[in-house]
Amino acid sequence: MNQEEYIRSRFTNEEDEFLQSVLKSIEEKGMPAISVPPENGKMITLLTKISRAKEALEVGALGGYSGIHIMRGLPDNGHLTSLELNPEYAQLAGNNLVKAGFEGRVTYYTGEALDSFEKLTTEGKKFDLFLIDADKRNYENYLDRAIELANPGAIILADNTLWRGRVYDFEDHDKLTVTIREFNEKVARHPNLESLLLPIGDGLLLARVKE
Repeated sequence: MNQEEYIRSRFTNEEDEFLQSVLKSIEEKGMPAISVPPENGKMITLLTKISRAKEALEVGALGGYSGIHIMRGLPDNGHLTSLELNPEYAQLAGNNLVKAGFEGRVTYYTGEALDSFEKLTTEGKKFDLFLIDADKRNYENYLDRAIELANPGAIILADNTLWRGRVYDFEDHDKLTVTIREFNEKVARHPNLESLLLPIGDGLLLARVKE
């Protein structure tokens, strides 16, 4: 048993039948198997609860797996805004969130996420928690937009920030590897953020917007 298997076996409920059905629905639709791993999902739920977030935003809905973990951490009057490029993915995610008991508490914006961020800015929206888990090339842009829409003390999470260990292999100059490495560096040195990269799953970056 390795570290990942130990953590997953002791601290996550892999037998959660509903979450398994969500993953199955994603597979059946032929969508990529890139949902957050169970341990990251559990961490997202815990951080959502600990932060006492009421308004959350995720970049990348896929089939709703991460959205359910966020919603499980929000209070009964909490709300999730989800940005998803693909309308079919957003539809599946929405269906799964309704099945999970969160009908009427999720709003989907489809199309390019940066365009959706512009709409949210125009609408004057503010958020307490963000999850970035979409196209890696825009991670820095999503970070900038998240900070603009963040309430003081808001939490910003970003998945896949260890990039299968490639970010700390400084001989690896692949474009995506460099992009994520630069994103991590930006978060680590950002004057308005307190941050740490958690070595669970493929890396979950945690940042708090200073008050």
